Amino acid sequence: MVIGVLQLDLRLHGPQNLKQKRGVLQKLLTRCRNRFPASCAEVGHQDLWQRALLGFAVVSSSEQVLAPILSHIEDEILSSGEVDLIDAETDFIHF
Repeated sequence: MVIGVLQLDLRLHGPQNLKQKRGVLQKLLTRCRNRFPASCAEVGHQDLWQRALLGFAVVSSSEQVLAPILSHIEDEILSSGEVDLIDAETDFIHF
């Protein structure tokens, strides 16, 4: 069993307050939950309205299956046009 973990550090364009930030993130996370077999959540920068740290996790039998899924998730988030990528980190945990 392999767990693929993707962490995206993002700068948000539009929000002027935390309520607007939550709306943008909710839309992005819902889109990813519907399109990919992944668990996802905001995992950091909750008190900053122009930054977000998103975490994604996917379980499979091999890295070769996980890598494209995590790559597609990153592409999906960036294609929204509502965020800029500051940093991305991908890890694979083997059991």
